[in-house]
Amino acid sequence: MLVLLGAPAAQASLPSSVPAVHQTQLPAATQAPQFENRIGGVLRGADGPIAGVTVTAKGNGFEGEATSGPNGAWSIGVPEQGTYEVEVDEGTLPEGVALAEGQENPRQVTFANTSSATTLFLFGEGIVSQQATFLDTLAERALAGFSFGLLLALSAVGLSLIFGTTGLTNFAHGEMVTVGAVLAFAFSATLGLPIGVAIVLGVIGGGLLGYVQDAGLWKPLRHRGTGLVPMMIVSIGLALALRYTIQFFFGGATQQLPGSQSAIIEFGSVAISRNNLTSLIVSLVTILLVAFLLLRTRIGKATRAVADNPALAAASGIDVDRVIRIVWVVGGMLAALGGILWAYYRPGVSYNMGQQILLLVFAGVTLGGLGTVFGALVGSIIVGLFVEISTIWLEADLKYVGALLILILVLLFRPQGILGRSERIG
Repeated sequence: MLVLLGAPAAQASLPSSVPAVHQTQLPAATQAPQFENRIGGVLRGADGPIAGVTVTAKGNGFEGEATSGPNGAWSIGVPEQGTYEVEVDEGTLPEGVALAEGQENPRQVTFANTSSATTLFLFGEGIVSQQATFLDTLAERALAGFSFGLLLALSAVGLSLIFGTTGLTNFAHGEMVTVGAVLAFAFSATLGLPIGVAIVLGVIGGGLLGYVQDAGLWKPLRHRGTGLVPMMIVSIGLALALRYTIQFFFGGATQQLPGSQSAIIEFGSVAISRNNLTSLIVSLVTILLVAFLLLRTRIGKATRAVADNPALAAASGIDVDRVIRIVWVVGGMLAALGGILWAYYRPGVSYNMGQQILLLVFAGVTLGGLGTVFGALVGSIIVGLFVEISTIWLEADLKYVGALLILILVLLFRPQGILGRSERIG
């Protein structure tokens, strides 16, 4: 039996124990260290990792190969995303180890808007081996999905806070996600600051963008009595303006943050990249901190009061405009942090990365319940889990479609979302 425990969708590096990769491109060139896109995984048999097995990848005028290391890990860098034919050289398999009956070899692997692609090979015979392989794969995809869901939750919680206090559906929230990653790249790559400092400054920059947006645009519109639909249309225009302003200064290429290629950490049969594990921990700690502020602090209680009834909150002496301003700053900081972690998850920073993730953020917010912070958290985790786990059965290109299908089905039977409250209209 073998389970190919590849890194989650955006993992692009393997442990130091993986041997060097020998690759050629027509004409031949050894450019493996320069390739940001990778195909890889971990070969495991019934007796543990399978070392010394040659795996090849062909496609798009390129041919490369790698040999699995002592831990069974292998990785092949490829010059561009696309479809490749991956094959295990059965002649290099250890004695007594063979592909499972009916196992497709070679097989096609297709990238899906990430820098890493994985595949699955089965070794051995019998349903028990296949069940073990499936459980190992399920555990790994679930861990990747939980990490991705928490990443989504950072942006979703900020969007939900803004909606809860203002009623605005902000389509420019995706660009707030992009700004965090772009600023972190600018501070680290352009100014040469340490990546830790660059990330902190990027998050602060996201908060400043939220402050400027509210002070210069949304507060004046609120005071003029502008309706929510016109304000939503304004947010769409703002999103386009910000997106192409970022493209003008940043360019259309995808750039990498320092440390985007990280080692693989194994927990038994489950593997996760160090970056994804760090993202999971940072996201979880940040969300717990936001929950504490909302439930236990004075400003958090004021925020919940404004979200519940702004007029009554104002009559009780709460400065509604000040609370909304703070919400915009916090929402911008959360979106910026989410953008930085998203850049490591993909990995890469691009001018339209916020646009790519925005629909999933809306899915998490709507699924959990509009305007409910904890609903946004629950909805985002469900979306993240479904996106990653669905790749076991679905083509990688269809993994987002499945998550949005679940959103549609939930809204058909529970329009208020999982944690939302039913309201009577009319």
